[in-house]
Amino acid sequence: QVQLVESGGGLVQAGGSLRLSCAASGLTFSRYAMGWFRQAPGQEREFVATIRTYDSTSYADSVKGRFTISRDNAKNTVYLQMNSLKPEDTAVYYCAARHRSLEKYDYWGRGTQVTVSS
Repeated sequence: QVQLVESGGGLVQAGGSLRLSCAASGLTFSRYAMGWFRQAPGQEREFVATIRTYDSTSYADSVKGRFTISRDNAKNTVYLQMNSLKPEDTAVYYCAARHRSLEKYDYWGRGTQVTVSS
C-alpha cells in the first residue's frame, strides 16, 4: 500500500523557517516525481513546488526564492525548506507523488498544518 506521511509542520513567526518532510513507502520512489501542494482555509488547493526524477525543480511564483524542494532517494523522502515565511503561507501542506510516465499526481499524504503568525 502506498503511503505518504508528512511531518515538520507547526507554528512559526513571520520571517522564520520550517522544514517539511514527506516519507514515502510502497512505491519505487526514484521513479516518481514528487510535489508539494497547500490549501488555506476557504481557498482551493494550490501547487507549491515539484521535483522530478532527474532533479529538475519548479516553484509557484508566490514561493520562488523562499522555498526549496529536494529529495533523498536513499531515504525515500522529499523535503520542503521554507524560509522567510509569511502569514499568507499559512495552510495545510500536502505531499504528492506522480509516476514519471504519467501527468497526474496519483498519491497524496494527509497533510501537515503550517501556521505563520504576524
